[in-house]
Amino acid sequence: MNWWETDFITVRDNRLQIAGRDAAELAERYGTPLYVYSRDRILERYARIDDAFARHLAIPARICYAMKANPHRGILRLLRKRGGWIDAVSPCEVETALKAGFPPERVLFTGTSVSRSDLRSVFAIEGLTVNIDAAEQLDNMAAVKSEFPARTIRVSVRWNPGIGRGFNPKAVTAGKRSADGTPIKFGVESRKVVDVFRRARRLGFRPVGLHQHLGSGWVREDFAMVRTAVDRMVQKAREVEKAGFPLEFLDFGGGFGPRYLKSRGVFPVEDYIAYISNAVAKAGLKVKALALEPGKFLVGDAGVMLLGVEYVKESYGNIFACVDGGTFNTVPRPAIYLTAHHEIVNASRVDGSGKARITVAGNLCETGDVFGRERTMPLPRSGDVLAVLCAGAYCRSMASNFNLREIPREVLI
Repeated sequence: MNWWETDFITVRDNRLQIAGRDAAELAERYGTPLYVYSRDRILERYARIDDAFARHLAIPARICYAMKANPHRGILRLLRKRGGWIDAVSPCEVETALKAGFPPERVLFTGTSVSRSDLRSVFAIEGLTVNIDAAEQLDNMAAVKSEFPARTIRVSVRWNPGIGRGFNPKAVTAGKRSADGTPIKFGVESRKVVDVFRRARRLGFRPVGLHQHLGSGWVREDFAMVRTAVDRMVQKAREVEKAGFPLEFLDFGGGFGPRYLKSRGVFPVEDYIAYISNAVAKAGLKVKALALEPGKFLVGDAGVMLLGVEYVKESYGNIFACVDGGTFNTVPRPAIYLTAHHEIVNASRVDGSGKARITVAGNLCETGDVFGRERTMPLPRSGDVLAVLCAGAYCRSMASNFNLREIPREVLI
């Protein structure tokens, strides 16, 4: 059995199966490039979080789907029916959530560099909760609030706990600077948090929660640091409560995802939830609910990108499988993040003789347009179908029309 096989992705008669369907036949039916998502895999991942909370938590849990991972309407409706909430980062995401049937009370808007136009859009929606990303944001919030004099606007504070974690410096969202030296733009500095709560209340807002987000792409080796961040969150919540602000919820953000590489340990989600639950209980917090914001974890390995091989090219000793899609239009992560890895499988012949080191090259006018460099696989043939795994998160949602190429079709099965 291959390390990447799951209940969703399997091999039968040396051909890749997606949710029990032959991948090459799906490609023939719907065309390539093609995103394929599995309902059952998404629901199974949701159930893992829900069940872990049920085992360890005496208060309600909120599983807030990070829509930026994948805004497919079918996925949103699936999670809404299951009882999920939404983490939205733009007014358009808020609107999409409402159209998918989520009530405003189950939507958290977490913006950054938020404009007055953004605020006007979300303040108009009664019941929505708005995260405050900066103390300086309150001036704009107060000005826009004056346009809604009769509206009670629920707010929470996104704070920066001083430490962050992510698979790439560009995916770290807390701390002072990323590993590459980039200053972190997100969240309220620790020393300012209580003052932000006080000023928000003076301005007529209703503070209800505390939020943090460390970054994206945690693996097992990150667990010790993540526990430290949980401890800091609980301590900050105690400060906020002591200052006279009862908290409706604590939101620990997201960050944990599927297994992209064989060599990486899987982040222990159940242990993480147990640690959060125990830390909150030991601290004696009066908070009424706990929240997480899974995106990658729910949909990452529930998605596959199917690509057709047009021809195989040899140049200066390099062998290229030239496919009918480009990274920026389908799976942008390898082109954006040098550390991003997606396993690539020949869906037509998963294993076999004649293996070679293949670079999977896209059809865009960009040298960085490669899905994978020098991957060992059976030498592809014209007409074969290649499957890029873990393509459910931050693929379609980040895809562009670069070179005026169309964004591919999506199928939820």
